[in-house]
Amino acid sequence: MYRERASRLPGAVTWANTPGGAAAGRVLPDGCMDLLWHDGRLLVAGPDTRAHLTEGDGSAWAGVRFFPGTAPGILSVPAHELRDLRVDLAELWPAAEVRRLRGRIEGAPDPLTALEDVARERAAETRPPDPLLRQVVTALDAGRPVAATADELGLGARQLHRRCLTAFGYGPKTLARILRMQRALGLARLGVPFADTAARAGFADQAHLARDIKELAGVPLGELLGERGGPPGARRELSDVP
Repeated sequence: MYRERASRLPGAVTWANTPGGAAAGRVLPDGCMDLLWHDGRLLVAGPDTRAHLTEGDGSAWAGVRFFPGTAPGILSVPAHELRDLRVDLAELWPAAEVRRLRGRIEGAPDPLTALEDVARERAAETRPPDPLLRQVVTALDAGRPVAATADELGLGARQLHRRCLTAFGYGPKTLARILRMQRALGLARLGVPFADTAARAGFADQAHLARDIKELAGVPLGELLGERGGPPGARRELSDVP
């Protein structure tokens, strides 16, 4: 069973997943990075450019999903270095510190709350995220063209691309494409017909929607909506984030 809630860390969500069997799960690209707890290990999930299939071992996972662009500052690693990867936190932080945190989480009554506390404490020790990054996400999530977004923010195309690589793990066009897919999934999950979903989410037509979903998610939209058993990769509406 998958569940999530708003985190006490602004803009983030915490989530837990206990698969109901041996079926694999499918985590979709969403522009985010996660701090994970699984079988006594602390891991970091980098930004995905395609669906990540989880192993169907039936064991529990817990995570903190950071708002797009905020994790690199908290975790002290450029996002593009972790693109499409899951790595042990000990590869990024001192091993002794990670061992201490693992012991703390293992001994906590609620590992998810303890994991969230670790993320909040680390965020409090780091510089606040650049507010421009939130403006980038807001503009692209609203369907603004990349070139117009760069102009409105007073950035050149290369500047925007470079900053997006560090913050999100990929350039603004890829980020815009992923956010558009997530908008479409939100509509489709509400039962909006696929043709209307395509128009409202910013696709040229339904065929364009179908191609993007298949490429990013790995399966057709209809099949994706019917899947069960793993973290769905759903995200909170970015307009609802303070």
